[in-house]
Amino acid sequence: MSFDIPTLDRRSTARANSSASPVQTKPQARAIAHPAAWRSNDSVRTDGAHPARSSRRIESVVREPISLPIVSGLLRACDAFSILAAGLVALMLAAPDLPMDGSYYVALSFFGAVVAGNCLHLAGAYRVEKLRLSNIGWARPVGAWTVAAAITAATVMATGASLEQNWTWLALWFTLGLFLPLLARGALAIRMDYWRKAGRLRRRLAILGAGPGGQMLLRRFLAARSDNDVAIVGLYDDRTGPLPSGWRGHAVRGNCTDLLEDIRRERIDMVVIAAAPGDAGMDEMLAQLRCVAVDICFCPNADYAVKARNGVETIGQVPLMVIERRPLRDWSGIAKEIEDRAFAAMIVVLISPVLAAIALAIRIDSPGPILFKQKRYGRNNQLIEVLKFRSMYHHVRDPNGTQLATRNDPRVTRVGAFIRRTSLDELPQFFNVIRGDMSVVGPRPHALLCKAGGVLYQDAVENYDWRHRIKPGITGWAQVNGWRGETETVEQIQKRVEHDIYYIENWSLLLDVKIIIKTIFCGFTGSKAY
Repeated sequence: MSFDIPTLDRRSTARANSSASPVQTKPQARAIAHPAAWRSNDSVRTDGAHPARSSRRIESVVREPISLPIVSGLLRACDAFSILAAGLVALMLAAPDLPMDGSYYVALSFFGAVVAGNCLHLAGAYRVEKLRLSNIGWARPVGAWTVAAAITAATVMATGASLEQNWTWLALWFTLGLFLPLLARGALAIRMDYWRKAGRLRRRLAILGAGPGGQMLLRRFLAARSDNDVAIVGLYDDRTGPLPSGWRGHAVRGNCTDLLEDIRRERIDMVVIAAAPGDAGMDEMLAQLRCVAVDICFCPNADYAVKARNGVETIGQVPLMVIERRPLRDWSGIAKEIEDRAFAAMIVVLISPVLAAIALAIRIDSPGPILFKQKRYGRNNQLIEVLKFRSMYHHVRDPNGTQLATRNDPRVTRVGAFIRRTSLDELPQFFNVIRGDMSVVGPRPHALLCKAGGVLYQDAVENYDWRHRIKPGITGWAQVNGWRGETETVEQIQKRVEHDIYYIENWSLLLDVKIIIKTIFCGFTGSKAY
């Protein structure tokens, strides 16, 4: 489980970035003071600088971990399919001697699969720790399947059928239904051990707080290192006083602002806050972490139990209170990804003649490229290149969005006026969806220097970055509720962000369908589309 990453001087990187571009991607988060004093025998810097920054090297490729809830869910589906298939195979083998019609045994197989699934769940056969080759535990699935088969046999008798005449089918079904799921479990356990050794099951975890609480938490994770399911990225702390270079081989990599940057640049799945109850700045710390897509946890001895909206989770044999889960994780993330890619691919095929016609019209109407590419904020506040049909004259383009388009804007071409009024200029963004930068539905991506009432968006709205926890969308909940177009007042962008956050916290496939339908019938045009 031990994981150590060399470090890069973050201050020199920041200077290089600032000299290369006049655009500041986001304002720096304020440092948060922690009252606890350092208690460490490691080397200490007295200049207030974080020692781990001097040699940082960002890991070039960090693969996404395999989701254990998804693995468990797939095993459930495999069990159900195996039991159903066992019933059908038993039907084919015993068909000549069976007294009932074939549909009866098909229905009985479905019933048995449902009963078996519930019995296996109650027996704890789908618990992730039972899917390890060294701890696979054959007794639970065998016992659960035996109970399910007994219930199915009792159902046969309850329907008035003869148990003796159906004994051949029941025996074959029980044998095959036992063998196939156990075979699948054994194969999965072997694969899980391979994934574990390859680090594919590891969740990358950062500890916020490098005082006694953080050191105690790190010690507990290291004691459970045999699980090999947690990789400690490092420790972070906001204090500006004397700081140790690290503890037990893990570097103190920076403060809360550095942690936010690392979450965006590297793949960090979870942040565990190791702080004493009542520490100053705790609410502000949580607000900063909610700006990025990451799970937020506390030690169980913290007095934030009332905020543990997502219960308690055991990570590396360490129980943690889950304060916030990143949105669209596990099955919801897969459902959203399938929805996006499938819908976008279908739309691109259907509207390809329209795309070609618009491209030709733009080429004839004014000189310049057909597409307009603009840097905008994406998930975790990372910059993405958003595609649009060019609707303005090329020589007056505004790549940073300093001046939003207004009604009767002289920069807009004749063709541009039409495609903006009908929102056809947004159609190339379906290629952004296919590429994985955007979603069909989500918060609209904003340009870098967009303002409301003369104030940058991120300065106008306190929790503006909360909308960046998921991919931006072509359309969104704010847009179909009328909050689109130019933002002349701060209230307009505040309302837009409120709708975006509502969408993130209440996401469902049905909500996406509702937004898509409203977009089709009323979202492409309107008084604010120009």
